[in-house]
Amino acid sequence: MKTATPHFNLISLIWTDLTRHPGRVLLFLMVVISALAVILSVHHNRQLAIGHEQLMQQRDQLDVEWRHLVLEQSVLTEHNRLESLAAKELNMRRPEPADEIVVRIK
Repeated sequence: MKTATPHFNLISLIWTDLTRHPGRVLLFLMVVISALAVILSVHHNRQLAIGHEQLMQQRDQLDVEWRHLVLEQSVLTEHNRLESLAAKELNMRRPEPADEIVVRIK
């Protein structure tokens, strides 16, 4: 005696179940799409936060560098330093009153 074995086609079973409950399928797809959107938005938000933090660090570094440059500029432009450099390296001196020549323009 031959027994009949049931032969199920898995694809046809899935398809009939999906067509039987289209509302549930639609809700399931909306939940999956919503979850993917949340994942993408969290990832994008984290990337923006990382970029913001890097820019803040760069701003702080540039601020420190600017302060150093301002200090260096103030040191380099002191009058006493300029006079001593002019006297030592260029052999310059203040003119004496006898060395001055007055030119009159008519």
